[in-house]
Amino acid sequence: MTARAGTPGAAPGAAQRHTPVLLERCLDLLAPALQDVPAPVMIDGTLGMGGHTEAALERFERLTVIGIDRDAQAIALATERLARFGPRFQAVHTTYDRIDEVAWSHAGQARDGGPGGVDAVLMDLGVSSLQLDEVERGFSYARPAPLDMRMDQGSGTTAQELLEQASQEELVWILRTYGEERFAPRIAAALVRRREEGRAVGSTAELAELVRASVPAAARRSGGHPAKRTFQALRIAVNSELDVLQRALPRALDALRVGGRLVVESYQSLEDRIVKQVLAAGAASRAPEGLPLIPEADQPYLELLTHGAIKADAQEIESNPRSASVRLRAAMRTREALRAPALGVERPTGPAPGPHSPRQPRRAPRSPRAQRHTRNPGGAHR
Repeated sequence: MTARAGTPGAAPGAAQRHTPVLLERCLDLLAPALQDVPAPVMIDGTLGMGGHTEAALERFERLTVIGIDRDAQAIALATERLARFGPRFQAVHTTYDRIDEVAWSHAGQARDGGPGGVDAVLMDLGVSSLQLDEVERGFSYARPAPLDMRMDQGSGTTAQELLEQASQEELVWILRTYGEERFAPRIAAALVRRREEGRAVGSTAELAELVRASVPAAARRSGGHPAKRTFQALRIAVNSELDVLQRALPRALDALRVGGRLVVESYQSLEDRIVKQVLAAGAASRAPEGLPLIPEADQPYLELLTHGAIKADAQEIESNPRSASVRLRAAMRTREALRAPALGVERPTGPAPGPHSPRQPRRAPRSPRAQRHTRNPGGAHR
């Protein structure tokens, strides 16, 4: 569904509330695919409040950007912020694992019926500044709020419902898999114990305190707030973030024309691992070693544009602390998607607990909670 104009008064200070991370580096990586094209088209798969899109529209005067976001509030804010660009900006309210559908239905219109395949795709993963700053959304352990954590507040299971219904085994799996929390069994046991006593955790403040009390004192002395991994894990589970990312990346790569570029910013190791593996798979030959001539079907379809991951420097981290964990990777498509469709990869998190269907090739393992409750699974964005 394409968004209409933002609600009146909904976007005071939107530009000031969102500081894009590694902005100039992203634009520099995108530039070769955008600056010499008569009518370039880029998809911003994680629109958020539109900071990256605004900068791209300003720098590339012929560019059209199609912005995707599952958060209706973000769509409204970005649409109001970017109204001055007129038809050069289009907003689409959906999850970014539908990027292939968006590309084929919107890119042709943006090119006035020209050739298909977009010139660039940008993904700025993770929870958005908007979602972190809106206390009532429940993403932050720093301030009391309801345990919501949905990026699309119009659908899906809340963190509160997950905590009330998940078994102890499921909770351990979620905390270990999505939060890499080594004290997951203690935390899960405490959550279930409180629930059985009739006083289930009911707010971000209560959850943060329960986690703090469950973690040994020695482990609380370093590594930041002890609840940060639990909040990350619940947010990822509620929004099916890694499943969506794994579906979205091959679809994004197949939406690119030859010479088109993908730029992805990740903010935690699970995201970055998936991005790294998908890009590496596309940049490697699939032919057996030692062949004197590599068949066309086995040749790489990507060229990596970054050697390892680019990180924020000290100056950017000082001015924008949220950039401290960023990992930036980029690649260029070198062969047509029809001849070389992008590969997906299995994300290394292990199977979910309990009875579940066998995993299919190149699909992410999902917890029983996600299998039962996720409706219109959504992406993550900044």
